[in-house]
Amino acid sequence: MNTIIASFLKHLEVEKNYSGHTVLNYRLDLEEFFAFLGHERVTEVEYPTLRRFLAELRARELRPRSVSRKISVLRSFFRFLQREGVILKNPAALVVTPKLDKVLPHFMTEDDTLKLMESPSEEQGSDLRDKALFETMYSAGIRVSELVGLSREDVDLTGHMIKVFGKGKKERIVPIGPNAAEAISVYLKARPFKSEALFLNKSGGRLTGRSVRNIINKHITHAAIAQKVHPHMFRHSFATHMLNRGADLRSVQELLGHVNLSTTQIYTHLTTEKLKSVYNKAHPRA
Repeated sequence: MNTIIASFLKHLEVEKNYSGHTVLNYRLDLEEFFAFLGHERVTEVEYPTLRRFLAELRARELRPRSVSRKISVLRSFFRFLQREGVILKNPAALVVTPKLDKVLPHFMTEDDTLKLMESPSEEQGSDLRDKALFETMYSAGIRVSELVGLSREDVDLTGHMIKVFGKGKKERIVPIGPNAAEAISVYLKARPFKSEALFLNKSGGRLTGRSVRNIINKHITHAAIAQKVHPHMFRHSFATHMLNRGADLRSVQELLGHVNLSTTQIYTHLTTEKLKSVYNKAHPRA
């Protein structure tokens, strides 16, 4: 069992170039499935066995999105086993993925975003960092994992560009605005530590995603914003505000680093809702 899982995870890491976080989730899902199998060999698994496993997942009242992810893992795993000649037939090929409701991403209004950006007073070292942090997240629309992974060599302050390593360790170049470039420049000149990492904690180490969340929470209180804000909302706000101001979908797709346009299209629902709201308020017969 362990050998088979290890081979599959190596395939994900080397051939598929999946991130360590994704590989870990795959391993946990597979270990859960193997625990369900008990003494049954994976080479003997057939479609009814998978049906029983999915019935158990539903009995635990897992969210459809969680069940869908586990199905995706099993499909990929058995497809790998078939490719390697371990099994002749993929029993997961017939498994139906549950229909998922589209969850609209939460975003900040432009006014709340501006309040949060202006919350750091710029008088202290931590505030200089926080302002640069907020400006970079909102200006580039990057994930928090991409943000904390930035190094000084990844930033071109003259050309207003940053090099980002996204999902699957894929590299992309993203523009940043002059406000973000200026905030980063001021922060770098003022910070007391020398490090290849761009954003540092008070001990001089690289910031973590949890640290970024804590920084945001501190400034939400200071800016008196009622809405709960998490790091990914900067990315959602970036995409929504860009589309609301006329950016085309494919350009936003490139900026966000989405492989499929369908992933970016979720933000068009937000702009559609805005149009509906305007229509309902303004049209005499609405």
